[in-house]
Amino acid sequence: MTHSNAARQRGISFIGLLFLGVVLAFLAIVGAKVVPTASEYMSIVKAVKKAASDGDTVPAVRASFDRTASVDYIDSISGKDLEVTKVNDKIVVRFAYDKEIPLFGPAYLLIKYRGSSAGGYD
Repeated sequence: MTHSNAARQRGISFIGLLFLGVVLAFLAIVGAKVVPTASEYMSIVKAVKKAASDGDTVPAVRASFDRTASVDYIDSISGKDLEVTKVNDKIVVRFAYDKEIPLFGPAYLLIKYRGSSAGGYD
């Protein structure tokens, strides 16, 4: 009694393995380029919250942000890019910027970062 199905192999073919390897390599490269921008975004959020609590005027808030930005190596935005408002007698600082990450050739990944000192994504 022979089983014709017993001779069939199961698993991934070499072409399938190669394709999977290319996809994983592409994702690793994109991830390596995105992680520093996400880290900078978190630094910006922290600096904006600090500036909102430190300053009581628009120039003071912007100067506080610029001081923190120079220490934390923030170069995507500066104090002049911040929108400073007062909500219920509390200073709220908002920011928005776009980050283009070159992938290959004419292809870019565009990430739109937004945030505020009040928290959340504005």
